[in-house]
Amino acid sequence: MAEAQTTIGQLAAAAGVNVETVRYYQRIKLMPVPKKAPRGIRRYGASDLARLRFIKTAQGLGFTLDEVAELIKLDDGMRCTEAHDIAQHKLTSVRARLRDLRRMEQALARLVRRCAAQRGAIRCPLIDTLQKAE
Repeated sequence: MAEAQTTIGQLAAAAGVNVETVRYYQRIKLMPVPKKAPRGIRRYGASDLARLRFIKTAQGLGFTLDEVAELIKLDDGMRCTEAHDIAQHKLTSVRARLRDLRRMEQALARLVRRCAAQRGAIRCPLIDTLQKAE
């Protein structure tokens, strides 16, 4: 992608996102809005594509848009420790969610086994457990 030669549609397609996603990122200041060229069309370049891919990759790792904004602010080559701290906090959060998901998986597996073992006109163990839960 040549610098400042691409339309917003081409930029979005190259990053695998919708044009409205790019516009949203511009509204919330995650991406810059280029000046309009003489014919009134904004042009985007390689740095814009890199920023868009950075945002999508960070989101894929579970970072919120607020966290992405913080990481973008730290992109001066001098604040790796602060970026590390944000990533460490995210890692701790992901590990906690994984523990919760494992607990949920085990509980659901037990309920599914109980359901499979029930026969006849007995109340469904899954529905019964969910109705009794507080």
